[in-house]
Amino acid sequence: MSTLNDEFPQIEGLRYLNHAAVSPWPRRASDAVIGFAQQNITIGARDYPQWLAVEARLRDRLTRLLNAPTPADIALVKNTSEALSFVAFGLDWQPGDQIVISDEEFPSNRVVWEALQPQGVEVIQVSLKGKDPEGDLLAACGPNVRLLAISAVQYASGLRLDLPRLGEGCEQRGVLLCIDAIQQLGALPFDVQQYRCAFAMADGHKWLLGPEGLGVFYCRSDLRGQLKLHEYGWHMLEHAGDYDRSDWQPASSARRFECGSPNLLGAMALDASLSLLEEVGMVAVGTALAERIDHLQHELSAMPGVALLSPADPARRAGILTFSIDGMDNPTLFHHLKQEQIVCALRGGGVRLSPHFYTRPEVIEQSLAIIHHLLAK
Repeated sequence: MSTLNDEFPQIEGLRYLNHAAVSPWPRRASDAVIGFAQQNITIGARDYPQWLAVEARLRDRLTRLLNAPTPADIALVKNTSEALSFVAFGLDWQPGDQIVISDEEFPSNRVVWEALQPQGVEVIQVSLKGKDPEGDLLAACGPNVRLLAISAVQYASGLRLDLPRLGEGCEQRGVLLCIDAIQQLGALPFDVQQYRCAFAMADGHKWLLGPEGLGVFYCRSDLRGQLKLHEYGWHMLEHAGDYDRSDWQPASSARRFECGSPNLLGAMALDASLSLLEEVGMVAVGTALAERIDHLQHELSAMPGVALLSPADPARRAGILTFSIDGMDNPTLFHHLKQEQIVCALRGGGVRLSPHFYTRPEVIEQSLAIIHHLLAK
């Protein structure tokens, strides 16, 4: 634990339980950015090939993290929303086509599909509150449904879906599965091949412990050429770097979605952050996170007046636990917690707590004590 404490030297009294929003960086990410800045002010881009080697290493790390077949399946994008837009405005839609989503999606995974309505595409929202949300989603996949777009873990309730079951069901129905992985990738193991998904995307600034402005887009190899491109530039060309060449074609790899100069500053930080997750191992990360969520759930459920809004079943959870207090409006509860330096979020009709694998036990114990004290007032 001392090593992890060194990686996350958070200030005394801070209780950071907001990794489902924006995570702190590990020290190694800060060191990587400082080193990159030092190079820029002293030697500029003299060693640019070394920077590109870091970017290639990052792509390799993301390939392993998603269990993608090859690095050619991985694009480095600005964020989840951009990747979703690549899919939404890349597929060749026909009037009458349908898309299935849930009624709990973050706006990015709803608005992008609703924006297709002028093309005659219908969006079907399915409630996840039934006893069998996967069954309800698949039952909505009728003959006109071309794509099921779903978050691996719902951002407000924390509901975790059975992705292998959805992938198998979509494959049987000839429906493409698009997974917004932002609330699972980096919190629990993730496997695009096991899930049989067509697309998956996530930002680096939540459970991956990286900066904002750099994310990942997985596109299955047989679908890359089917996505119509809307962004063009030197970097997405098959022969990028051959500036004198007059003929051109998009890269055969997922680099075709990266139109211009790479975000090397972000790559330095995210590569360093992912090195920590790799050292710990995603199975160990998931186990440690589950222990913290289980403890929060057990203690909060024992407090009179506390209502848990997240699933009780551990198989239905990742790193999110949302709760409310009877007789106290949520903004007031959030304000009290903020005053006590509990960093959390107002989501889903309650207050959302989201520790990570490294969160110190005393942070959770202190937060629970503060909540218990609020109940006693």
